Amino acid sequence: MTVLKKIKIQDIEGFHLGNAEYSEAGTGCTVILPEKKTLCGADVRGGAPASRESALLSPLAANDGVHAVLLSGGSAYGLDAAGGIMQYLEKKGIGFPVGGGTVVPIVCASCILDLGCGSAEVRPDAALGRQACINAENDNYQDGCYGAGTGATCGKFSGMEYMMKSGIGSAAYQIGDLKVGAVVCVNCAGDVYDAGTGRKIAGAYQTKNHTWIDSEEALYASLTNVSMGANTTIGAILTNASFTKTELTKIAGMAHDGLARSIRPIHTMYDGDTLYALGTGRIKADLNLVGTLAAKAASTAITNAIESSVSLFGIPSAADIQKDKAHE
Repeated sequence: MTVLKKIKIQDIEGFHLGNAEYSEAGTGCTVILPEKKTLCGADVRGGAPASRESALLSPLAANDGVHAVLLSGGSAYGLDAAGGIMQYLEKKGIGFPVGGGTVVPIVCASCILDLGCGSAEVRPDAALGRQACINAENDNYQDGCYGAGTGATCGKFSGMEYMMKSGIGSAAYQIGDLKVGAVVCVNCAGDVYDAGTGRKIAGAYQTKNHTWIDSEEALYASLTNVSMGANTTIGAILTNASFTKTELTKIAGMAHDGLARSIRPIHTMYDGDTLYALGTGRIKADLNLVGTLAAKAASTAITNAIESSVSLFGIPSAADIQKDKAHE
């Protein structure tokens, strides 16, 4: 009988994860550092992504591996953090060799727009990117309002005054020698549901009368008050299995099913939803199995992001809402 085990994202060998944040400003970044150059695919489903080096991940491009993946706050400004990661890797001699001892690290990046949480004038920069790499040396990653999830929020279709605090989350599974996990930063316009139970756990919420607003119903009624491109859910699938870049792109696409199970609405023109998929190539595995596990890990990571989050800057978290409901 096949046994599916829950493991930690850090249990997937070949990767190191690190968070760094400007806590008082409500922003941060998370870096994924493979121990060696690793094949990577990506699937962008949202209409407003803020990204870097995405074209290299096309199956038609010549790129044969990346040296880091960055998930960051700060909207397009947060892409500056990738420069710090490049500096960190260059000092270690890690990168694509271009002659004369010079290397060019390949750092792919995606950002969320968190400028409405904390200070809009402070964004992840090169210094924070370097710090995230240093922190990754000790695998300091944790779920919640850390790293890229520091300023993440959700439930903004009916207006920013109804949004809730979210964050970054992870989940991983193992079957035999196969390991598949996900790290997801939840900054969606829609509401968030526990994929296992169907229960709404975060989203648009009226604190005055302690009631949920259904974001899908609000959209149907054209009651939307969302700034274009103000939201996105970004993340990465990690596995120890061996796949081509084309196959990893398919796995990233299958993992988006996990987002669709947990976030409603999802993949709108207001979002920049992007998932990466990286494989260390240590074992052989079936693509269908890994893609299915990737979707499961992504939806569980979203739930963990919500349940690990705390109230910040006056924005309530799921824990606050549960207290409200308990006192009704």
